[in-house]
Amino acid sequence: MNTTDQSELNQHTYVAIMAGGIGSRFWPVSRTNFPKQFLDILGTGSTLIQQTMKRFRAIVPAENIFVVTSNDYIDLVKEQLPDLPVDNIIGEPFRKNTAPCIAYISFKLMQKDPGSSLIVAPADHLILEEERFLEVCGNALTFVNNEDALVTIGIRPTYPNTGYGYIQRDTDAVTDSVYKVKTFTEKPNRELAQAFLDSGDFLWNSGIFVWRTSCIIDAFRKYLPEMYELFASEQEKYNTPDEAEMIETIYPQCTNISIDFSVMEKADNVYVIPAAFGWSDLGTWNNAWENMEKDYLENACAGETVMVIDATKCVVHTQPDKLVILQGLDDFIVVDTKDVLLICKKEKEQEIKDYVAEVKRNIGDAYL
Repeated sequence: MNTTDQSELNQHTYVAIMAGGIGSRFWPVSRTNFPKQFLDILGTGSTLIQQTMKRFRAIVPAENIFVVTSNDYIDLVKEQLPDLPVDNIIGEPFRKNTAPCIAYISFKLMQKDPGSSLIVAPADHLILEEERFLEVCGNALTFVNNEDALVTIGIRPTYPNTGYGYIQRDTDAVTDSVYKVKTFTEKPNRELAQAFLDSGDFLWNSGIFVWRTSCIIDAFRKYLPEMYELFASEQEKYNTPDEAEMIETIYPQCTNISIDFSVMEKADNVYVIPAAFGWSDLGTWNNAWENMEKDYLENACAGETVMVIDATKCVVHTQPDKLVILQGLDDFIVVDTKDVLLICKKEKEQEIKDYVAEVKRNIGDAYL
């Protein structure tokens, strides 16, 4: 691709960063009013959403990046991403999963630039090899701009993770590094995850998508016709002062459903690009432990005054002004905030969401 073609591609390429989640599995650090995408979980000096914004600024200008978030977090986005145009912060009145979120930004973008392409990515993922990641995005953009295709980026699995979704690909590529998708599987048990790993045909579902805006809107028309009609019914109001009121009316009528389940698993033009660029969805404390610096006993500590004695493979997250001494624990999560102390075996981390529900039921919202 020559320089002119690349410049043209970038001009019509947009990024939608999804930043509306609560991150309850990172409780008690992640709270309803300050969720994990706005936190420096790994102690790197920048928050997850700041890292995501910086990553995409390498391929598109700030005015081509949108953040779709809860109305509750608009001020947090403004504070953490001061270079992002305020009009590019899109507030959702209700949390309705990823399908309405993607429909909203797609219809808004279609009205603004009918020839646009869109990269959709969560705000809270870790990507260590950013140059490789951007290269994969470039490959995906080239493919979708020449084909009627919905592309997802698949991660080559390194172990039988039971917390990720899996994508099965065809054996033969349709073009360089692009494969037709055969099946999607949500969070398999360990035995099935091991079988997926052994087969070599399965990839982790990263939840990062690339497509032409017109193509994903056509997919909504085919596979989510009721949602399509809701967003298409008042197209003249996108990018006008009437947009916010319209969305307040539309969102309560939207089904709470993911883009994977509602569109990607049904469409016949879905492709995947296998990749490896140091990715983690940072969904759990175990993911954080895997990506943090560790001592010789494999303990990972985020906190300036943590002493670990006769303990192994623990993840410890503390306040900077508090001394924490940990002795005799193996494979534990220890998280200390100003009002909550969590001590939990790492193997039980998927149950943290249940603990949060129990707190809400028995104590109320004060600690959430």
